[in-house]
Amino acid sequence: MNLTRRLTQLVLASAVVAGLALAVVPAALAGGGLRNCVDITGSQINRVGCWENVWADGRQYRMTFSNTQYKGGDTTDVDAFYVLAPQTSVAQGALPFGHDHVVRDLPQGNQGTYSTKLRGYFVLCSEQGLVSGACEPTMSVVEGFGTVPVAHRVNGAPLTSASSIESAADAGLLMLIDTGAVIVATTTASR
Repeated sequence: MNLTRRLTQLVLASAVVAGLALAVVPAALAGGGLRNCVDITGSQINRVGCWENVWADGRQYRMTFSNTQYKGGDTTDVDAFYVLAPQTSVAQGALPFGHDHVVRDLPQGNQGTYSTKLRGYFVLCSEQGLVSGACEPTMSVVEGFGTVPVAHRVNGAPLTSASSIESAADAGLLMLIDTGAVIVATTTASR
């Protein structure tokens, strides 16, 4: 339980530090438009809007974050936002270590653009996944947390869809750490 609590804190801190879900403010547009969250540092963190790429159904899309934490009412229509090891040689996020994001398949009815509430989950190799060799981790050192087995591949296959993550978790090969954080974001079909 202590590991779960610490990893939850890690993911929440990662979301803030890396700008996974920054508030969009008019000043960001005056500076030439939204920038990649990876490029935002220093006093601009939490003060300018940004985007990052996410995986959905094996393809990368652009996601624009509209807030750092959902403070609205009902969260029954929340979907998953998975944080895991980079799936290609270029990570989608940088802090506190290189990572990628996965969301559910984009809805077809509105040509791939929608707004949604997302709940953060950290994707780690489970003990069963590590012992069996089915889960390939990227061992990531996180200050204050030690080394954690961030999931990279399962049975040699990439984890670029929600269904691949969820089926591996159901099989006991992955551990999904619920961060409790809910964010609001828009995913766009174009990059």
